[in-house]
Amino acid sequence: MKNMYSTQSQQENAIVIVICAKKTDNKDRKLNEIVRLAESTDLNVLGSFSQNIKEFNKSTVLGSGKLEEIRQYIDSSEEKIDVAIVDYALTGSQMKNISTALGVRVVDRVGLIIDIFARGAKSREAKLQVKYAQDRYLLPRLSEIQGTSGRYGSGGVGMRGPGESKLELNRRVLENEMNALKSQLAKIKSQREVTRRAREGMPLVALVGYTNAGKSSIINMLTKEKVYADDKLFATLDTTSRQLFLGLKKTAVITDTVGFISDLPHELVDAFSATLEEAKDADLLLHVVDCSLGRMIDGQEEYKLDMKVTNDVLDSLGATKNRIVVYNKADKLEKPLLVKENEVLVSTKTELGKQDLIDMIRGNLFKEEE
Repeated sequence: MKNMYSTQSQQENAIVIVICAKKTDNKDRKLNEIVRLAESTDLNVLGSFSQNIKEFNKSTVLGSGKLEEIRQYIDSSEEKIDVAIVDYALTGSQMKNISTALGVRVVDRVGLIIDIFARGAKSREAKLQVKYAQDRYLLPRLSEIQGTSGRYGSGGVGMRGPGESKLELNRRVLENEMNALKSQLAKIKSQREVTRRAREGMPLVALVGYTNAGKSSIINMLTKEKVYADDKLFATLDTTSRQLFLGLKKTAVITDTVGFISDLPHELVDAFSATLEEAKDADLLLHVVDCSLGRMIDGQEEYKLDMKVTNDVLDSLGATKNRIVVYNKADKLEKPLLVKENEVLVSTKTELGKQDLIDMIRGNLFKEEE
């Protein structure tokens, strides 16, 4: 099997282009998120553009006037622009056409998120999952990529997959590799089943939530472990399980899962299905929410929009309704937050609410015994 990706980091200058194609799209929220995603790949974002799409252009999505405006910005920029990030799922031909119009490499939203996953994958399982997602993403775009591969260099964001390892752009090669990856991931899934059976009698608690809500920090607070955590989107991808002592001689297994995000690419949902099953099979879900995101977007606080995205994914997975909402980052709150039943306010920095959360977990898992 070819190398999955390079771990080399390379500072590049970028512009981001936000496309609002749905009535529910909020430009500021989308812009903030795509900039955060770009910065998570160490891109230096120099400028941003947006366009509301009313009459869809199948060739470039963006209108000719907007493309010309962006092209002029790139040409007149004092610093070289290496890549244009388009906050939209583009076809191969659309990427090719936009790239030709702007004269720079183009990476769409899906490619950018997969690139972040490629950087964050550490375990063998996560690397296999990312590679499978990369191949699924590349397969329908082969003909266009074959014509432009290497045009703007072979390194950098969007090129950490097969393109950088000079993988032969051959449909049969990719399909065979995907079948092999699928087989390996199926074996890992079987191993998870064995682990689950061995764990019978010990309840499973799964941490879920929008990316960067603080799931890894929560697991560290509850277990006194040192799971890697960082203030970046998708900082951790690997499933982490630890024993959780709940007091009164009660224990459980607590496990972290991959973070969610608006319009999570289906390539990644499918590739990480084994990881997401941890959430589906859990006895209790801790829905971690960054409650410090209080700015109003279309009449709602931003954290509530994040909650809806997570709940929609969980419901689509058929995950348990036995959920505790953990409002994290309480130390950053600017105004009081009232919590309801099965909700708790915590701060992993000050450990505010830690014991309340532990008591709530124990109460949910061992209702009949208490």
